[in-house]
Amino acid sequence: MIKAVLFDLDNTLIDFVKQKTICCKESIKAMIKAGLNADKKEAYDELMKLYKPSSYEDPHIFQHYLTRATGVINQKILSAGIVAYRKIVNELLTPYEGVIETLTKLKKRGLKIGVVTDAPRLKAWIRLTTAGLSDYFDTVITLGESKKKKPSVTPFKKAINDLGLKPDEILFVGDNPERDIKGAKKSGMKTAYAKYGSFIIGDEKPDYVLKKIKDLLKIKYE
Repeated sequence: MIKAVLFDLDNTLIDFVKQKTICCKESIKAMIKAGLNADKKEAYDELMKLYKPSSYEDPHIFQHYLTRATGVINQKILSAGIVAYRKIVNELLTPYEGVIETLTKLKKRGLKIGVVTDAPRLKAWIRLTTAGLSDYFDTVITLGESKKKKPSVTPFKKAINDLGLKPDEILFVGDNPERDIKGAKKSGMKTAYAKYGSFIIGDEKPDYVLKKIKDLLKIKYE
């Protein structure tokens, strides 16, 4: 019997990659306008190549990009990129269609719900609050609590302890087969692959595949 549903945050509850893509494109345009001598597409591709290894969490990404691209950090160009990014970042931070409806109905069924994310603590909470999701969860485990990234079992075990349930009473939903599905399975949880938000291919086999988040409402929890 499933008594709780845990979610990854980025690309499971919110479209994080879409947000980053649009923000970075606007930043590149602003930096070129401010004097950066670069082709727009080539600059964007290089920026995202640098950004991806940090799971798009590097707070100094524009500094790193400018150092790589020009050898110096021009403060006028840097500030133009940062301001352009900040202008639109929160506007784009919205839940996937059906997220709020699904969370509301799961809670009405008596299920506990939570988040396990690799995002830093404050960034995770800002995303949840901006997306209007901060009041839905019984537990939120961020990198700040676990100090370990998925697929380590540490963040999953912290969530299990918070919920006071057995691992096999919990369903974990995530978009990354190698981090989310693998880590949750190692922890003894049931798993659901958020195919609708995934851009990563992996070999881990989930118990369920979700084409949209509302597919969670079709699962039998008893």
